[in-house]
Amino acid sequence: MPHPHLWPAIIGAVLGLALVAWACVWLFKRWQRLSPRRRWSLFALIGVIELAIWINIYAWFIEPNLLVVREVEIVSEDWRGAPLTIAAIGDTHVGGPHVDSARMGRIVKRINELRPELVVLLGDYVGGHAAEATRTPAENQEILGGVATFAALRPRYGTVAVLGNHDSWYDRASITEALQNAGVGALWNRHLVIRRSGGNIVIAGIADATTGNPDFAAALDGAPADADTIALSHSPDPFEDMPDGPALMLAAHSHCGQVSIPLFGRPIVPIENRRYACNLVEENGRRMYVTSGIGTSVVPVRFLNPPEIVLITIRGNSD
Repeated sequence: MPHPHLWPAIIGAVLGLALVAWACVWLFKRWQRLSPRRRWSLFALIGVIELAIWINIYAWFIEPNLLVVREVEIVSEDWRGAPLTIAAIGDTHVGGPHVDSARMGRIVKRINELRPELVVLLGDYVGGHAAEATRTPAENQEILGGVATFAALRPRYGTVAVLGNHDSWYDRASITEALQNAGVGALWNRHLVIRRSGGNIVIAGIADATTGNPDFAAALDGAPADADTIALSHSPDPFEDMPDGPALMLAAHSHCGQVSIPLFGRPIVPIENRRYACNLVEENGRRMYVTSGIGTSVVPVRFLNPPEIVLITIRGNSD
């Protein structure tokens, strides 16, 4: 069965296509009696309406179910060790339209096929805004089952996560426990160290900007100074406060606006700094990559911002 939030779109698409079919029949019957100008004006109007209907069908039902792999190479003077390949995803929103635990299993399988050395999860694993205590057992089972699929990830250096605003609204402790049970390191203003022969790596994860207090100093406290550092944040907004040192920050939350309109850009971006909306951001010698994520929020549509796995290779200047 379709998700309840999709039924208005389904009904609208059926009625819209029926209306276009009726209009075509009406125009065909009257074609000879209409002036050439009126014929083609009505024909063009019907074409525009049908195009709009098909764009909506694509945005509601097709693009949100796609999955692309976006390969990115980042060269940083702050990276001293051997190159590292990272697979990053965010905003899975399991339990919302288009994403259930079965789909998450397929996404995990695709990540493993890419053979990344490290996987990072960038928050908002929960679909919807309701707290865990107010949801049905079936809803909670679906959400926590989606998190449990991360246990099948097989990167060489493990999987690391931060939490997002939806996770806090649901129950941050519950999602943290589910991540840990799946073998994922869950960070909230703290770091962990990956030890490897090609140079140690610090992964510093900060608190969610909406429901917590992002603190880079706390996240990096005690981190070895000679290690390469990557910062993780659910929201890209804290990037402006990131100190020098990390070679890269990874973030999500914006969904890249979910909808991009050619020539007009992204009408809605749910962050304070619109310049941080999507993809690679370079500012004051620092770098951040913002992924469009997997799921949807508020309105279950995507247009020209398909769900993605970002496969990042980071290396130093001399590699």
